[in-house]
Amino acid sequence: MNIRRYRLALERTYTDRVTVQRIEKVKVNGETKQRLVTVHEQQPCRLSQKALGTNGQTESVNRIAYETKLFAAPELEIRQGDTLTVTRGKLNRTYTAGEPFLYESHQEISIQRKENA
Repeated sequence: MNIRRYRLALERTYTDRVTVQRIEKVKVNGETKQRLVTVHEQQPCRLSQKALGTNGQTESVNRIAYETKLFAAPELEIRQGDTLTVTRGKLNRTYTAGEPFLYESHQEISIQRKENA
């Protein structure tokens, strides 16, 4: 298989964009603090729904949990626990990254989105 051609074909499906943020130690006025830092911005990717949303109704709130898969270039460094903001058209959604699974042509990351209805 020609990996280069396969990768180019996959990347044609990357119609979404991802911004990757993670907690890092940052010096602020001589003091070290942990802050959410943007490490990649508006990188091409593709969302794929892995499972339908599940509802968890409690007395005070209806919790909705979604599980989705993100496809991206293999050199894009995404770590487990990173915060991912994915843009599809005019819609922005925030996810938490699971452990990436790397291939020569791409990587797949299980991501989870949780929100209350």
